[in-house]
Amino acid sequence: MALEALIFDVDGTLANTERDGHLVAFNIAFKELGLDWVWSNELYHELLNVTGGQLRIKYYLSKYNTSFQHDDLDNFVASIHKLKTSIYVRLMDEGAVPLRPGVERLFNEARASGLRLAIATTTTPANVDALIANTLGKEALDWFEVIGAGDVVPKLKPAGDIYTYVLDKMNIDADKCLAFEDSQNGIISATQAGLKTLITVNEYTNTHEFKGACVVLNNLGEPTKAFEVIKGQATEAKFVDVAYLQELHAQHC
Repeated sequence: MALEALIFDVDGTLANTERDGHLVAFNIAFKELGLDWVWSNELYHELLNVTGGQLRIKYYLSKYNTSFQHDDLDNFVASIHKLKTSIYVRLMDEGAVPLRPGVERLFNEARASGLRLAIATTTTPANVDALIANTLGKEALDWFEVIGAGDVVPKLKPAGDIYTYVLDKMNIDADKCLAFEDSQNGIISATQAGLKTLITVNEYTNTHEFKGACVVLNNLGEPTKAFEVIKGQATEAKFVDVAYLQELHAQHC
């Protein structure tokens, strides 16, 4: 089955948004609300095991701040997350987070070759729009046939729902696609939807298990700086381009 489409996760995959965007935005939101909560990079490393910002806050309270009480916790957490999202968008508008190596190049090459593009993420639509618009331009949002984001599905990653949603909207079979992820929750989600998956790790995920991944790389690479194969078959390719993706997609992985 020929490769026809690429489906991308966002946070940690397209850009290091977790460290340089979301974590910063959470801490600014806490401060603006008069809360004495401060999430360190080390703590956030663990909190990222929980997908979804509101669930992440609740997990933090249940494990690390058990003395905190609120009469309407659900709405309070929702209000924190709403403020955090607006702060995140502001950070993106300021250019705080660039794309990871090879991402923009691969988008352009994929579009030129006729591959279809889509996004499957658990982050909110506003976060996706802000990252894409401020790194590639607002017109780049039209590059993606489907942007599956936020609560369009009831179950977040590691459930495969968001990928199944995107595949349904695209009206395409999973075996004609390749997914791009960066985390254990991501590979579980993509695999559950029947997708072959390429992993690019980051500082939060470089110790994760990636059972079922076609390949695990440090990044997508550039012509002037080759990627490193962490797990997977050796290749003559030095950076991820369409030819390499077709080679990868043909493998039994």
